[in-house]
Amino acid sequence: MNAPGQDDAAPQAVALDDIDRCLIRATQGGLPLLPKPYEAVAARLGIAEAEVIRRLSAMLDNGVIRRIGAVPNHYALGYTANGMSVWDVHDAAVDAAGERVGALDFVTHCYRRPRCPPDWPYNLFAMVHGGSREEVLARVDEIRALLAHACPGAVRAHDVLFSTAILKKTGLRLRD
Repeated sequence: MNAPGQDDAAPQAVALDDIDRCLIRATQGGLPLLPKPYEAVAARLGIAEAEVIRRLSAMLDNGVIRRIGAVPNHYALGYTANGMSVWDVHDAAVDAAGERVGALDFVTHCYRRPRCPPDWPYNLFAMVHGGSREEVLARVDEIRALLAHACPGAVRAHDVLFSTAILKKTGLRLRD
């Protein structure tokens, strides 16, 4: 769940105390799969369950954490092909294009990034997962069609970069 009214913009720096940092470290790998996960975290940290919930809620509200939710292993679910689609979109249209692409349920990450001309013209990146390369390519074609309709003439080129091996896959982790 995202915090109410929260977008993905960079939050302002927030001061965290030692308990907040311990709470983040205790939960950054996931909540325990128990009927009362917050109670288990509280017992581990030596604080009240209500305090765990209050602190996590405050961190959601101020943008320190973006959401609390399940993070499925897409490989275990049969999504074995991953393609980062990259798009050369006119700068005047890239924000609108990104909004449209990011709203697609099969796009898991969507970013605007700087170009590096002349070798790298792409400024819009969208990750697509599928059960096969063909499925990913079909979804990328859906993105192409959407952008052609929503932003006529704005897309100059695109490509798909398929993953070949997982070298590391984690979210940001606080160190001890």
